[in-house]
Amino acid sequence: MSVASVRPMHCLSFDVEEHFQVSAFWSEARRQQWDRYESRVEDNTRKLVELLAQHGTKATFFVLGWVAERHPDLVKLLVGQGHEVASHGYGHELVTTQSPEQFRHDVRKAKDILEHLTGSPVLGYRAPSFSITDQSQWALTILVEEGYSYDSSMYDRFQRSETARGSNGLVQIDTVAGRIWEISPSTLNVCGFQVPVAGGGYFRLFPYATSKAFLQRLEKQGAKLVMYLHPWEIDPEQPRMDGSWTAQFRHYLNLHKMEKRLATLLVDFQFGSIVQILGAAWCKEQEKRVMVDWTKPDGSRVC
Repeated sequence: MSVASVRPMHCLSFDVEEHFQVSAFWSEARRQQWDRYESRVEDNTRKLVELLAQHGTKATFFVLGWVAERHPDLVKLLVGQGHEVASHGYGHELVTTQSPEQFRHDVRKAKDILEHLTGSPVLGYRAPSFSITDQSQWALTILVEEGYSYDSSMYDRFQRSETARGSNGLVQIDTVAGRIWEISPSTLNVCGFQVPVAGGGYFRLFPYATSKAFLQRLEKQGAKLVMYLHPWEIDPEQPRMDGSWTAQFRHYLNLHKMEKRLATLLVDFQFGSIVQILGAAWCKEQEKRVMVDWTKPDGSRVC
């Protein structure tokens, strides 16, 4: 048996949004101009798909409904390549800025668009900027009511370790509408605080050797790594947006290093989609609940 065949598999995900839609550059006035900006999300996502294919890796793509409407062939490409398509909501608005009624409309609209394009149930959701918090857990109830089976929006970064959900990244949360899986991006306990090591700006900030050491430490603890990245993070040539110094720093830091860094990550660790990696846990639960017809992106049954 080869070394690769016994390596633990972890969850790799991408939030599919345009470079101008990030929360760091958000304003209502800019929101009204989205269709006037240069679209780069399709080319960047296709580059990611090609890179994943080179390494035989599948991933979960949390696609914004606004993007799916304008790039339907991209969504179909993801499905055709065997990746999981999940929801990033429709308009990239923070959960904390929406009423329950607005949030329900947003996640329902995104789910309808994606399921029409994929022909399969959309099981997962991730909020923009991980904006489901302990104070907005009402959103989880709505997700259950709208047919979502897991969420990946609660990120315990910089919380005290005793109050965090833990580093394994997989818990179940009971809501008044039923139970939902929470697939949290990975954090590492450092001096009593949960340090974010799962990707995005933190993966660009830390030297790769540091990120690798953090992730290996979690792996040795038996945790399932839950990584997240964005297509715009492999695009150092993207147009620059006006914003504060901190927003500029967060968004543009080390973009020129990311494609090579991701390729190295795919060699050093083994990844799959959320539904692929965590299907066994879901199936065990489904034996008790018998509620959802779990299907993978290729149409085959998970259970």
